Formats: sequence, C-alpha cells, structure tokens
Amino acid sequence: MSSAAPSASLPAIVQAGDPVLRARAAELAPERIASPEIQELIDTMIATMRAAPGVGLAAPQIGVPLRVLVLEDRPDLMAKLTPAELQERERVELPVHVVINPVLRPLGDDTRTFFEGCLSVQGYTALVERHAEVEVTGLDRRGQPQTLRVRGWPARILQHEVDHLDGTLYVDRMRSRSFSTGDQARARFGGRPIAEILAEFPR
Repeated sequence: MSSAAPSASLPAIVQAGDPVLRARAAELAPERIASPEIQELIDTMIATMRAAPGVGLAAPQIGVPLRVLVLEDRPDLMAKLTPAELQERERVELPVHVVINPVLRPLGDDTRTFFEGCLSVQGYTALVERHAEVEVTGLDRRGQPQTLRVRGWPARILQHEVDHLDGTLYVDRMRSRSFSTGDQARARFGGRPIAEILAEFPR
C-alpha cells in the first residue's frame, strides 16, 4: 500500500498493467526459505517497502511471482494523521513481518471502508471495503509456522498484500466513483470523518 518510487539501487516497483500483477503467485517450497536467494529477496522487499515508503509489499510487486509478503507500519508514516483519524482507522504501529505462503481467514462479518492506495498504482487512491479483523497463517523467514490475528489498519494491509498474491488489485474492489489522485483525495477529504465521506459515494 501507499505510493512513491524506491531508490535507484533497489528494484523498480511493478506498475498496473504488468501481467505479473494479474497472476496467482506460486507457493514457495519450505526447503527453499533458508536459501541465500530467498533471504536476499526478503531483505530486498523490506528495503524497497521502506524506501518507497509503504506499509506492505508483495513479491510480485518487484516482479517475483512467489507467495511472499512483508509488512510494517511506523509512527513516521502516520505523522500526518490526526488522533481522530488514527483512532477511526484503528491504525497502530506494526513491527516488520514476513509472511510466506499466507492463508487469510476473515474473523466475523464486520467490515470497514477507507481510502486505500497501492505502490503498483502510483498516485491514486479509492475507497475500499475490507474485513475489520482477519487471521493469517503462514511461515516466517526462518520457515517456522506463524499466526497473525489483527484488526483495523493492520488487517487492511494484510488483505491488500494477500490480494496481490492472488492477482487482485484494490481497483478490483474499490467504489469506482471515489477513484482519484491522492492529492485530490487529501484536499477534499483530509480530516473528515469516514461516515461523512461515504455519504458522498453511496453504493
């Protein structure tokens, strides 16, 4: 999620229209996880995510069709949001996580709708409905089983990145009339409660 370009020393982030973003990524064999190749891939993904900057990145976004994702949300990435916006989004600090071969399960029927962006759809944003709470199981970078149970913004990040591994972009799920540049969305809706924003884009 988010938008911007990584530094020149890192791989370019693949943009919408590239076939790698529209295919289901392949499972990564557990015995390959410890290999230098995969460990380097993980380090590159984390560095690319941070340089962009973004809060998540899936391997297909740097042209690698494997089911690997990384996520991290830091205080500096939330600095422009008001306390009310942070609370409304349930956005909290998220330490870096690596999830390999993730399996996502929604917890309950509760959903939330907020603006969402993507490093592979640079400069744009739209309202997207997501499950409020999810559980993801998979392997960590050591090949050990892990389970993440999160809600709010961390749940949104996970759903967005798992979608990438299935060839889905947020534009497939968005309220199409809300699609706009990030600058326009910030100018029109920054600081406004989500209920008020949603009223302008009825289903």
